[in-house]
Amino acid sequence: MSTRVMLCDDHPLLRQALRRVLDEIGVETAAEAADGAEVLRLVDAAAESGRRFDLVLMDIEMPYRAGLDLLRRLRGESPRLPVLMLSAFPDKQYAVRSLKLGAAGCLSKGADGAQFQQAIRTVLAGGLHIPPDVGAQLDGALARRGRAPLRERVSPREYEVFRLLASGRTVAEIAGLLHMAVAEVAQCRAQLLEATGVRNDVELTLYAVREEMV
Repeated sequence: MSTRVMLCDDHPLLRQALRRVLDEIGVETAAEAADGAEVLRLVDAAAESGRRFDLVLMDIEMPYRAGLDLLRRLRGESPRLPVLMLSAFPDKQYAVRSLKLGAAGCLSKGADGAQFQQAIRTVLAGGLHIPPDVGAQLDGALARRGRAPLRERVSPREYEVFRLLASGRTVAEIAGLLHMAVAEVAQCRAQLLEATGVRNDVELTLYAVREEMV
């Protein structure tokens, strides 16, 4: 079975160039998306058909839904799907934010074909592609994040969900209390499990007790 990759960018010429890069290393461009809504639709359709993608190449600036927001959503719903983020911006903070949110790597759109191919090979092999000039900054950012209290590492809404989960509320109950969609609460829960390093609601409650948060 061939390796299936989805290209996500609103510029047709860039998608065309990326298709050539993938063709040269024998990787199939299984789908293309020009905006955020299409990304989610194609990922869901692939999952339903049983032909999931092996990798998503995604622009950090997607129309209708920002790339970082899409990345957060994909990590919550498809945690095993690697996402390689592409950026036209030189600011290293975009790369650091992407990696902290769970991206499998980040790459400048200005990279040459060989750099693209190396990044794709690394991620498909299960590794992380981190540009050398980002490594030191990422280490510092993650170290600071690990030392910070949970309240500072998650959004206010995620913290509300955390407190309710730790008090024994179900996802459906929390959705009603906070006027959120059940899927949105479930996504918050997945992000909280990742942020705290626990595996389920019981361990989440124990975490809250240990940290004297309830």
